Amino acid sequence: LPEQPVGWLEVTLPKFVMKKLKEYIKNAKENPINWNGNLAGNISESLLMQDEDDWFFQNILLPISKRFIECYPDYAKEETGVVNRDDNIKLCLDSLWVNFQKQNEFNPLHYHDGLLSFVIWVKIPTDWREQHTLPFLVNCDSAAASDFGFAYTTMLGQLKHINYCLDKKSEGKMLMFPSKMMHAVYPFYECDEERISISGNIKLDIK
Repeated sequence: LPEQPVGWLEVTLPKFVMKKLKEYIKNAKENPINWNGNLAGNISESLLMQDEDDWFFQNILLPISKRFIECYPDYAKEETGVVNRDDNIKLCLDSLWVNFQKQNEFNPLHYHDGLLSFVIWVKIPTDWREQHTLPFLVNCDSAAASDFGFAYTTMLGQLKHINYCLDKKSEGKMLMFPSKMMHAVYPFYECDEERISISGNIKLDIK
């Protein structure tokens, strides 16, 4: 029988957490550290963010990471060498950054470093229903404008795509997934507002 597959977790963050993250974004803008050179994104601006007093990691990311390990113990064991005991797997936040994406910009298919990665949608100025019915997509059977997508191979070697169709209701939603999982952010069109998202990587704490 095949080993248990790995997947991802979908979490809706509380409003007080999103408020805290928006403060992080404000601080990143006031003290900008350009992060574009460390990323695959073809977007205008990405800035490094600071997790003040390790608050976001300790209170939000760490509990969700432990939940991920409980859901997918085979992945954790394979990547860390530790049997299903999340208290023996010491984690830390490797990097945290904010993306400011303008229309026509995109993140090509890529993966991250680390054990786990995540994306949080802070501001989505478009609606996938409108984006998927733009004139040049009317006759397309796989419209993906404005989507976030995962890509992986099946047991038969076929490439499978799972897309998240984004709109205003997506704000505050976080996905946590294996860092090596391929993913992409498709461009959006005919909107002058920025899309704002937060991303980051979690790694083993070798200290």
